[in-house]
Amino acid sequence: MAFTFFMRDQPTLEHAADHMIPYASGRSRIKIWDAGCALGQETYTIAMIFAEKMNSFGFKNLRIDATDHDSANNFGDIVNAATYPNDELQRTPAELLAKYFEPAEKPGHSRVKPILRDRIYFQYHDLLSLKPAGQDYCLIVCKNVLLHFQYPERVEVFKMFHQALAPGGYLANENTQKLPQEVAHLFTQVVPDAQLYKKIGD
Repeated sequence: MAFTFFMRDQPTLEHAADHMIPYASGRSRIKIWDAGCALGQETYTIAMIFAEKMNSFGFKNLRIDATDHDSANNFGDIVNAATYPNDELQRTPAELLAKYFEPAEKPGHSRVKPILRDRIYFQYHDLLSLKPAGQDYCLIVCKNVLLHFQYPERVEVFKMFHQALAPGGYLANENTQKLPQEVAHLFTQVVPDAQLYKKIGD
């Protein structure tokens, strides 16, 4: 299971939203896959960024599939409950805290509001199964996961991501994880300062 936190690598996610939203305009269902969602901090960060940048109609058409593997930790319950210690939210801008969080029953904790929670669909999923969590994704986000895999495994996972993306869809990767040469022909980098790629081919 990946480790992450709220607002982690926000610039890459902002780039992803700025490119994906115009691309997905007009779709009746806009799908994002957060592959390696850990306890959900990254997933809800993605949801906040897209909620801020999309109109309300478009955001209601958004579905974020949040997946991770280590079922022994029951982290799916945490993602679905969407309740986090206030200390974990210190990186989140005050205006976003006020807009998207509310006090939780547990003291010192806040809960993500339904406007974001209703867009998140959690499932357990093993990336090394090489079977995608779904198809026709406009964006796949995979951060702080692939560095734990062997090089040949990373190559195969990128091939699987390519298969799961809609034609012209986007892939946001860990900034320290370059695309393996074996799959470089499947994607084109769209910004010079982030590991954000656009799918080539169908």
